[in-house]
Amino acid sequence: MAIRTSIRGAEQDSARIGLIRRAIARMKAVGDERGYDWFAALHGVSLPIWCEHGSALFLPWHRAYLYYFELAMQTRLGPRFSRVRPADPELAEVGLPWWDWTSPASHSQGLPDAYAAETVDGQPNPLARTTIGSCPGGDAFFVGVWSAALVDAVRTQLEGSISPSGPPETVRDPDPPDELPRAETIDTVVMRQNTYGSFNMSLEQVHGDVHVWVGGSMSQVPVAAYDPIFWTHHAMIDRLWYLWQISDVGRDPPASLLNTVLAPFPMTVADTLDIERLGYDYAVDAIA
Repeated sequence: MAIRTSIRGAEQDSARIGLIRRAIARMKAVGDERGYDWFAALHGVSLPIWCEHGSALFLPWHRAYLYYFELAMQTRLGPRFSRVRPADPELAEVGLPWWDWTSPASHSQGLPDAYAAETVDGQPNPLARTTIGSCPGGDAFFVGVWSAALVDAVRTQLEGSISPSGPPETVRDPDPPDELPRAETIDTVVMRQNTYGSFNMSLEQVHGDVHVWVGGSMSQVPVAAYDPIFWTHHAMIDRLWYLWQISDVGRDPPASLLNTVLAPFPMTVADTLDIERLGYDYAVDAIA
């Protein structure tokens, strides 16, 4: 079972953060449906647009999205979303870390060091930025929908969301750290919602605030998932949903939604409701 820990906790363990970097770097070297670029494009570039925002499917769709991304990190994912034996046993149970943007550390320094550092041991940090469309050799090229014309259109119409010239890369423009969402907001507003609909909407609003706070690529849906911080941000969102689910006020989505398929993933809303069945769990704060 994969145990998802806080990124601040993972930073204290060089082996753990090393596995996370290695998993992301491996995905960036894969050009098929197990690859980083393929997953990132699913969020808002490929047609039809699959991602759910502003709807009751926001939380379950993104849980399915993270679930399959994590399987790819673990080298457990084959073409067409089939489960396979891990090709790299050391990565078999690596979990997505979560970024607690409400923590004192985040309100002091903003982005976690593991994602902010440009280099690690003299090499480019795979958690700091992503070249959109990268082949195993590391050279940039345009893949799938990322034609030169689309890159030009994004640079013109979504100015500041990717690098202004050369191979398209993710960029960030974070606001002051203390402008991140506060723990009090989560505890006294979001976590006290007593219907699934109100909780889903309330948490999505906070989620959007963090996207805007990071700025750059994260502030625009078509390119947000190319920034590696996207995945640890959404792990935090998923964790908060899980904590709400097991709280006294937690409720399942309406029965009318449970059989809704979360395309393009072969999962329904009902399939996402038990994270233990999905094979992952969240570390408690004391050991995170």
